[in-house]
Amino acid sequence: MAVDPPGEEKARLLDWLTAANLDSARLRLTPSDQWHLTLAFYGETPAAVLPELTERLQRAAQRSQEMSLQLAGTGSFPADPARARVLWVGVDGDTAELSRLAERVNAAGRRVGLDLELRKYRAHLTIARPRQGPIDLTTTLAALPPYAGEPWRATTVRLVRSHLGPPVRHETLDELPLG
Repeated sequence: MAVDPPGEEKARLLDWLTAANLDSARLRLTPSDQWHLTLAFYGETPAAVLPELTERLQRAAQRSQEMSLQLAGTGSFPADPARARVLWVGVDGDTAELSRLAERVNAAGRRVGLDLELRKYRAHLTIARPRQGPIDLTTTLAALPPYAGEPWRATTVRLVRSHLGPPVRHETLDELPLG
């Protein structure tokens, strides 16, 4: 499940990344057409559970309000940048509502029998990964100019199937309105 920033915000972030001139020998940028805020990762989902999952996700989306969100800040996973595997941009705005939505869509997955990781939701957008990791991003993070995008309104969530391999592709199975 994913929330997508609008195209204008993705373009703004891409301009910022281009100006930041990240070390492409060490970091591989995530293609901007793949940028989204992951709410839940379901892994391999049997086709037989998709109808019930979609029904539960529709209810979860209906119980969630539209949100004002803004991309802002940078960081790494893990939090210690000396061992980074992911470079991300954070999220500000209605993050409490976004976290509740993430809890609801994770609960929907568990109710149909999917085995999901139990960890606290941390809203972020992955912008780069090490070519060979983990790597030390301490200096990179310190040198990045601050990022604060424009607020936007999240009105839908998408159920996405990822197709791995070169190139990674995301297929939208359903788009659900919030509220």
